Amino acid sequence: MKAGLIVAMASELEALHRAGIRGAKQSGIGKVEAARTATEMILRDRPDCIINSGCAGGLAPGVKVGDIVLGVQTAYHDVWCGEGNLRGQVQGLPPRFDADPTLLQIARDLHPGYPLHSGLLCSGDLFVTQREEEERILAVYPDALACDMESAAIAQVCLYYGVPFLSFRIVSDSRVESARETVYRDFWKSISDESFDFLRELLDKI
Repeated sequence: MKAGLIVAMASELEALHRAGIRGAKQSGIGKVEAARTATEMILRDRPDCIINSGCAGGLAPGVKVGDIVLGVQTAYHDVWCGEGNLRGQVQGLPPRFDADPTLLQIARDLHPGYPLHSGLLCSGDLFVTQREEEERILAVYPDALACDMESAAIAQVCLYYGVPFLSFRIVSDSRVESARETVYRDFWKSISDESFDFLRELLDKI
């Protein structure tokens, strides 16, 4: 199976290279950049599936820095289309985007060296640093495990084109931390070459 791989940032791409993973596309940060890259990849490269990876901020109490979160579902935390739609729902689309079940099962069958969580990844054009921002997201999605800025946008594009999709994220900062920005910066200073081994194993299996 030919897998297309998307990460957002240069630091994530460099981490993949250190782990021996080549061929990933760097989209840039945010929903528009992610959607643009996914669309171009689908139309030009014709992948059989798309995998999105990178970092995310933990939201659930048990999700800690260095843990892996598998996006069983992805959703927007910053969308509101008015009456008749749920918070986070783009009108005419499902309120949550489901991961491809086959890719999800392959990922679940792997045994990473870090705790693995499966559940909801929330996306929005916001780097979450304030407790009020966390509470706003959790008011919409009490079951959210982590938040990022790209996963749901790529999932939406993949839904349009019928391309199987999976996002998984390594937690770079946690809700239990009082200084998310400091923890986030320290994460990239201390990230090991083995941190993205899970992705390499996943790609080997598909």
